[in-house]
Amino acid sequence: MEDGKKIILFDGVCNLCNGVIQFVIKRDKKDLFRYAPLQSELGQQLTKERAIDTARIDSFILIEPGTAYFIKSDAALEIAKDFGGFWNILRIFKWVPTSIRNAVYDFVARNRYRWFGRKDQCMIPTPELQAKFLG
Repeated sequence: MEDGKKIILFDGVCNLCNGVIQFVIKRDKKDLFRYAPLQSELGQQLTKERAIDTARIDSFILIEPGTAYFIKSDAALEIAKDFGGFWNILRIFKWVPTSIRNAVYDFVARNRYRWFGRKDQCMIPTPELQAKFLG
């Protein structure tokens, strides 16, 4: 893994999650992030090392190696914070209690396959994006 890069673990078969990863890639002007499906060997290793129960957290996890990890709405807000500029306005949601933010997050996560569908296999990145994907 590359030093100084944050790792976003995501549900590789979820259409919404894959769309969010494409959204992040387009806005990651500082090249801060690397990506790995939760279903991958690396995804499983990283969650196991941090004792993250993927039966409960199964959509997005942001890992800052050697520092911290973030789940659910905290992960989304941390990712947006790194976009800078206009995206900093989303910091206002930090004032909303985590329990409320995560209730909304969990509602969407529970329904993501029904609303957005799912793939039979994890996303295969294009050759130009391949270096951003781990494992």
